[in-house]
Amino acid sequence: MSLKRQLGGYAAIGVLQWLIEYGLMLVLSEWVMPVEPANVIGRLVAALIGFWLNGTWTFAAEHTTVGRRQLLRFITMWIALTALNTLIVGLIDTHLGLRAAQLFKPGADALTGGMGFLVSRHWVYHRH
Repeated sequence: MSLKRQLGGYAAIGVLQWLIEYGLMLVLSEWVMPVEPANVIGRLVAALIGFWLNGTWTFAAEHTTVGRRQLLRFITMWIALTALNTLIVGLIDTHLGLRAAQLFKPGADALTGGMGFLVSRHWVYHRH
């Protein structure tokens, strides 16, 4: 599978994930809870969708699979990237306020999304 196809698939699924994640973060942080837990909830819901779609479509190949090992790798990656993403959003909220955190979250998402692509492509979905 070509890098171009994988990037395209990952980007398409990423847009869907981002819409779910960002929408939940906005709604929850505006009316229900602080921005940090709202961010984690949004990322969790989107991650569940993304793990399956990326494993069965974006990175599907003879040397890849979607199984228990890949799920554990994905969870490890997701925890690390969610911690980084939430730290960035929380620091922006602390220093610049909620509106700035909501506004700059897409930048944090782009950074952690790019990192997620590389880790998924080279580690998460591989059978080794």
